[in-house]
Amino acid sequence: MPVRLTTSDTHLLDLLRSRYAGFLSTTTEEAYQFEISIVPPDMFCADADLAVRVHDGKWSLRRGDFRAEWDCRTRRGWIQQTVNPYSVDSVLRIVHTLLLASRGGFLLHAASGIRDGRAFVFTGRSGAGKTTIARLAPPDATLLSDEISYLRQIDHKYVAFGTPFAGELAASGEPVSAAVHAIYQLAWGDRHHLERLGESDAVRALMRNILFFADDAELTGQVFQTACHLAANVPVYRLTFAPDAGVWDAVA
Repeated sequence: MPVRLTTSDTHLLDLLRSRYAGFLSTTTEEAYQFEISIVPPDMFCADADLAVRVHDGKWSLRRGDFRAEWDCRTRRGWIQQTVNPYSVDSVLRIVHTLLLASRGGFLLHAASGIRDGRAFVFTGRSGAGKTTIARLAPPDATLLSDEISYLRQIDHKYVAFGTPFAGELAASGEPVSAAVHAIYQLAWGDRHHLERLGESDAVRALMRNILFFADDAELTGQVFQTACHLAANVPVYRLTFAPDAGVWDAVA
């Protein structure tokens, strides 16, 4: 989904170019567009929680560091923020969740990588071991993300895409994709052990880690249906692992 970001602030422009360096494109056809303007910090309430609401086809996004609006019909929007690369990053994640909900996909709190042409997705809450899995990736693996994985159904297959949404490694994934081989719910242990989950448990594991921020019953239902369909068509395992590089061979 090509995204056009426009701003007159040269400092922010440099920050965004650096942040999304591996994902910049010269295409003139964008899926949606945001105009970003810089405002003083005192325009925001720093402690404000995220709120995502829709009214008359327009989505309103607010948090303690930004305000934004996006029209799903025109696919145009604006962002007001201070000079930092993280506010727009959050807006892009939120809008991607809205768009993917109706396209058979979602953003998953997961590390992921490609090896031997197959995508391996490792999901779990903070502290479950996603960053460790990413650090342990062998030289022949291509990292898609250490934090936020982008999954979408294409031609009856679920495909994982690289994202610029970095976690603790502070490094973007690669702009490549591959069909999902399996999804692994992470748990710490003293050895590597795989246990395939039944469909109900697999759906629960997915829903606990899918990123979705909007209070919208229809879109939430679509995300749930996608999780159910994925769990029925892609194996989901509970992966108990010790922090050594052999874990990638255990799942291959």
